[in-house]
Amino acid sequence: MEHKISDTAFNVFDEVRLKGEHTDVIITVQGKHFKVHKIILCGCSPYFRMLFSTQWTNTEEQPYDIPGLSSDTMSLIIQYAYASPVLITEENVSELLVAADQFLISDLIDACCQFLEANLCPLNCIGACMLTERFLSCSKLHLKARLYVLQHFEEVLRVSEEFLELPLGHLEELIAQDELNVKKEEVVFEAILRWIGQAPENRRKHIALLLSKVRMGLMSPEYFMNDVRNNALVLENEACSDIVINAMKVIFAPYIEEPASSELINQLTRPRLPSEILLAIGGWSLSNPTNEIEAYDARADCWVNVTQEDELPRAYHGSVVLNGFVYCLGGFDSNNYFSSVRRFNPITQTWQEVAPMYERRCYVSVAVLHGLIYAIGGFNGYRRLKTAERYDSKTNQWTMMAPMNERRSDASATSLQDKVGGFDGAARLQSVEAYNPLNDSWHDIQSMIYPRSNFGIEVVDDQLFVVGGFNGMGTSCDVEYYDRMTNEWDEACDMRISRSAVSCCVISGLPDVTQYVVDRDSLQTSEDESDGD
Repeated sequence: MEHKISDTAFNVFDEVRLKGEHTDVIITVQGKHFKVHKIILCGCSPYFRMLFSTQWTNTEEQPYDIPGLSSDTMSLIIQYAYASPVLITEENVSELLVAADQFLISDLIDACCQFLEANLCPLNCIGACMLTERFLSCSKLHLKARLYVLQHFEEVLRVSEEFLELPLGHLEELIAQDELNVKKEEVVFEAILRWIGQAPENRRKHIALLLSKVRMGLMSPEYFMNDVRNNALVLENEACSDIVINAMKVIFAPYIEEPASSELINQLTRPRLPSEILLAIGGWSLSNPTNEIEAYDARADCWVNVTQEDELPRAYHGSVVLNGFVYCLGGFDSNNYFSSVRRFNPITQTWQEVAPMYERRCYVSVAVLHGLIYAIGGFNGYRRLKTAERYDSKTNQWTMMAPMNERRSDASATSLQDKVGGFDGAARLQSVEAYNPLNDSWHDIQSMIYPRSNFGIEVVDDQLFVVGGFNGMGTSCDVEYYDRMTNEWDEACDMRISRSAVSCCVISGLPDVTQYVVDRDSLQTSEDESDGD
């Protein structure tokens, strides 16, 4: 039979401690004295076991001075040793983690790491990354905090004062990474200027080192000439001269006789890795449903084939992302209407069948709300549906909901709440309307470049992408996106195949996105080969 010390016993020990009874050691921190029991501290900390080992038989209360931490933190450590609840807060977590590491209290280290991870945000992620770098026991949290900084870099720049206090080496390492999530390299250059501006006399000498990490070949020529080349810090630093000349060779390559080397071009035009991946799944292509899955690499503006051969063709289905998994619901394969649901793990790139819906549904609208997947309306092969059901991934069960007032299918929804395109029975539409829930009204926004129906739709980098579809003549492979800041549509790279009835979803937060993007090292080689054709 296993015996453990009960909570009641620890409560008694703590009560005795607070009364100063039977204590045998005094811990002094910042002039404050804590009378405690050696055996209790030894029970939670190898540090104290070693500290007390040489004078264990001494019956007098031996004083020990502990430097390097506050009395409040020592009080929390003692509370923890006596199994009392310890409240971890944003104010005390840093010093508590340092103390827990010093005293080798692994459970308290884990508790501090869990608190920091649960509360990671743009305001504190740099501090968490810097703090955990020192501790081997916090290596997993350090990697997560570092990845958070990289993936939320633009948000961090907007709100974090910690960014301005970054040591030079850490800033250099961050902006050199492929994983740095920025839409434009101009953001990186302006971040450097802001960092230097915090302490210009001490930091201006570092402009050349930091500028060399900016991928200036991805900048617009106008911005480079006006804001980079003519910047006062750049002009005053001689070491920047060669960096600027090399960048001009790449940016203005068509007009320069001496071509830049492939290595230099790759260094200055190598796209960063996207933090979000747009997937175009299945659809109708060449008069048949397809199983092809393409991933859109927004930073390189290209599509990558990530098809899994064991996946069956389907079109007119719905897809959503929940808890890191891609769910494909219903659909049609030219013979059968599906109620089946397939789940894709983007990390292992494997498919799994989960519980089917109650109804067969193609043209189904799908959404995620509060951790549940909703399947709404659609067509079952006989009639349009007004039924709806929801799926709980925790129980792997579907539940029927109250039906809609009207039968609906072929509907779409996005997180921006835009209603885009459609089919009115006679002509494909390219007009776009947006709904404002604050005043319960619709208003027109800029029309799409091309009319289409049965297209895929999703939001990537806060831009609305429409993918493929039917243009009245046939299926399309073209892609365009809407930027609500400029109220304009622009064209993106075409998909590899034409298709309509395609379903799209976005996956984010992948530990390794390289499975879904073009190989950065092969980009320049491919361009050189195509230039020679």
